Amino acid sequence: MESIAHFLQNLPLILWLGSSDHAYPFVQLTHFGGLSLWVSTCLMLDIRLLGFGKKLLTPAKLLDSIFVWNWIGLAIAVTGGFTLFCIAAGNYIVNPAFEVKIYMILPVALLTHIFVQWKTREWGQTEETPMVAKLAGGFEFLLWMSVMTAAIWIPNY
Repeated sequence: MESIAHFLQNLPLILWLGSSDHAYPFVQLTHFGGLSLWVSTCLMLDIRLLGFGKKLLTPAKLLDSIFVWNWIGLAIAVTGGFTLFCIAAGNYIVNPAFEVKIYMILPVALLTHIFVQWKTREWGQTEETPMVAKLAGGFEFLLWMSVMTAAIWIPNY
């Protein structure tokens, strides 16, 4: 793993990005902007599944209106995040907070989110959401809070 990290952070483009006064903040902006779009659309659906905003849209209609934006946000977040990782890969692979974030976001939060989106079309046809939908939305909401907490701790290691 260390050899891959060393290889990534020594790519010419990555070396330039890491040393540039203007490019590096743009990469951070890209990652944080994508995360903001992705996570906010995830949380909107979770909050609706929990029962808030019943009079506005059914969960299925809300999902239809945010679906494309959700996945655009993910694509932007992954692009910016992978670039940020490459800039300091050697530091990140030994950072416990980063490991927690990645281990939670990839197999748990992403898979849970795909499941919630898939099932929302079935669950969310009416204003009143079934209990299983509320539990799934609440579980995904808690996962996102955990991922964000781990991400906040990354600079402290």
